[in-house]
Amino acid sequence: MSASDLAERFLDGAIGLLEQVREGEAESITAAGTLLADAVAEGRRLFAFGAGHSALVAQDVVYRAGGLAVVNLLAVPGLVGVDVHPAPLGSALERVDGLATAALDASPARAGDVLVVVSLSGRNPLPVEMARHARSLGLGVIGLTSTAYARETTPRNASGTFLKDHCDVVLDNRVPVGDATLTHPDVPAPFAPASTVVSCALIQAAVATAAGVLADRGLTPPLLRSGNVDGGHAWNERVMTEYADRIFYRR
Repeated sequence: MSASDLAERFLDGAIGLLEQVREGEAESITAAGTLLADAVAEGRRLFAFGAGHSALVAQDVVYRAGGLAVVNLLAVPGLVGVDVHPAPLGSALERVDGLATAALDASPARAGDVLVVVSLSGRNPLPVEMARHARSLGLGVIGLTSTAYARETTPRNASGTFLKDHCDVVLDNRVPVGDATLTHPDVPAPFAPASTVVSCALIQAAVATAAGVLADRGLTPPLLRSGNVDGGHAWNERVMTEYADRIFYRR
C-alpha cells in the first residue's frame, strides 16, 4: 500500500462522511441555521465553544471572512486548542467539574443568546456541563458531536449523560468512535482523523443557512469580508462598528 493510496483513502473517507452529513443532517442544519438567524434578528449574541481540537472548529466561525461578525469565541484558558503545556493537561481540564459553569458565568453570554458547543465524544464533564448550564441560563444550545459515542461508549461525567442530551439542536458529524479513519497492516494504531474536516463543514453549513434565512426575511446578515480583498478592511470596520454591542473579540 503506497503513501498515495493512503492519501486517496483518507480523502475518500472524509468525502464519505461529508456525504453522510449532507444526506442525514439536512434538517438539523436548517434548524441550527434558523436558531442562529433568530438570535441575530432579535439582537442577541452568538458564542462558540470547543475544548482541545474541538476548539479549532469553534474558532473557524469567529472573525472569519464570509462568516457572521457576531460569533464570539467562548474561551476557557488551557482549552483553546493545545495552548497549554504540557498538552495532556488540556485533556485533564476537560474532566474538571465546575470549570464550565465558572467560565460561562464569567462570560458576557445571557438569556436569549445562542451557544454552539463542539465536542466529538460529548462524554466529558466540560462540554456536558457547558450545555446544561447554558440552557439553565436561558441560552439556546447547538451541539456539534458524534452521536456514535453515546451508542458505543459510556458517559464520563457525574450526570451520566452526553452533550447531545442537553441541546436544542444536535449536529451529528457521523464520525466513528476513535476518530481515525485509516488502518495499515504495518502501523500499530489507526490514524488520519477526519473530525475537524467534517465538523468545520457542518458548522459552516449552519452559518450559511443562517445568512440565507436572514436574507429571506429581508434582513442583511452581518457578514465579514476578507481583509485581503480591496475594501475588505473598511467593510469589516463598518460591520463591526454597527454590531459593536454584540462583538467581544475586539475588546
